Amino acid sequence: MLKLTEKEIETRLEKLEEWDYFDNAIHTEYEFGNFKDCFSAMSRIAFECEAINHHPDWSNTYNVLRISLSTHDANGVTDKDFKLAMAIESIVEEDD
Repeated sequence: MLKLTEKEIETRLEKLEEWDYFDNAIHTEYEFGNFKDCFSAMSRIAFECEAINHHPDWSNTYNVLRISLSTHDANGVTDKDFKLAMAIESIVEEDD
C-alpha cells in the first residue's frame, strides 16, 4: 500500500465531512443515543474490518465512539483507510 500525500488526503476528505486529518491518521467521532446503540454500531463495523482485514484504532465512552485510521505498514494514510472510512459511514448512516 502506498501512503497518500497530504493533498490527496485532503481531497478525499471532501467526501467525508465528519472526518479530519491530523497526527498521520484520519479521525472521526460519533455520538449515539446510548451505549447499546454505540456498541451495536461497533459490532457491525468490526465485521466490516474483518472482511477487509483492516482494523481501526478506536475507543468508546458510553455513547461516544472515536475512530482513527492509518495503515501501520505504510506509516500513514492509504486507500485502505478511505475504503474502511466509507464503509463505516455507511454503517453509521443506517443508524440515523
